[in-house]
Amino acid sequence: MNDLPHWIWQQPDWPHFTWQEKALAPLLLECGHAQGRLLGMTAAIGEDSSAQNELDALLQNIITSSAIEGEPLNVGSVRSSLARRLGLSADQSTSPRSEGLAELLLDATQHHDSPLSLERLLHWHTLLFQTDESPLAPKIRIGMLRGNEPMQVVSGRLDRPVVHFEAPPRAGLDEALTAFIHWFNASQADTALDPLLRAGVAHFWFVTLHPFDDGNGRLTRTLTDLALAQGEQQAIRFYAMSASILEDRKGYYEILESSQKDSLDITPWLQWFLRTLLRSLEQAQANIDRVLIKARYWQQHRHLQLSPEQLKVLNRLLDGGERGFEGGINAAQYQAVAKVSKATATRHLADLLEKGCLYRLPGGGRSTRYQIPGLRPADSSSL
Repeated sequence: MNDLPHWIWQQPDWPHFTWQEKALAPLLLECGHAQGRLLGMTAAIGEDSSAQNELDALLQNIITSSAIEGEPLNVGSVRSSLARRLGLSADQSTSPRSEGLAELLLDATQHHDSPLSLERLLHWHTLLFQTDESPLAPKIRIGMLRGNEPMQVVSGRLDRPVVHFEAPPRAGLDEALTAFIHWFNASQADTALDPLLRAGVAHFWFVTLHPFDDGNGRLTRTLTDLALAQGEQQAIRFYAMSASILEDRKGYYEILESSQKDSLDITPWLQWFLRTLLRSLEQAQANIDRVLIKARYWQQHRHLQLSPEQLKVLNRLLDGGERGFEGGINAAQYQAVAKVSKATATRHLADLLEKGCLYRLPGGGRSTRYQIPGLRPADSSSL
């Protein structure tokens, strides 16, 4: 590879990417099966649960896509912005920032049949930076393509900088972006191109063009969501690929850097992309599985008379995630969650045990813990 230009976009045949279909076939098959299983599972959950799961997936996508860039967001504000647009109850005030991010992702996914255009991309960029103006905020061109300054990602000492990425020069960017948009719209009807590979190619191509001063990574991931929604032909989203990218953030930047310094054969990038997509699909299946477990549980125990405190604790155990209890719950935790006395917590747990709502895990004394019957240990960890 020593005879190659330093950057992939400097090669004469750029951007005519190639890949090794045989190397990608097993991953494509796995992803296809996972997509099918997920769609089958979503058909089994109720409308209310479906809407809540979509909200959770969209929220996770927005929060984690910003986290990849090291930008924290107000989770409650973003949730409320999404909930209002999905027709769900919003329990917190919103900000211009959260409103813009919610509109951005929903435009990409709910309007997946609308063609991509330069105007749409510029509008997305405006939504990405829809915020209260701060005098300390760096000045960037919002809703416009980047300027003539070199676009580089650099680390290391000032006297010995390491250039991880350099975007194509500003001259020719308009034509390059027009070519990308034309390909993106035309390739949707290309039956010879797998929709998942199309999403992976779009991701790599657009992030390499780096058409804006800032926000390129987040818009690239939004564009990927659009491509995936087009491939599935459905607006409802139940998985968040940005969350899986965040889990391997270091690997994400490493594979992008190595691929942008390599040949036009982007097989390694597409392998990484498909493996990450597969993790997203499998995580979504685990989330839907939890919803089904919860629905079956309450169907089984619908005849029982339970106190509001008992219902609250049982739902926390069933929901799992960050607010759940890995390895079950003990009396002290019950007391804290339900906001009851120690004696009441002990009585409530005994009642739930007798009614079969909980079972006692091995151990005794103060360490005695209780769990939902049929809930695997992995089900109560953070997803």
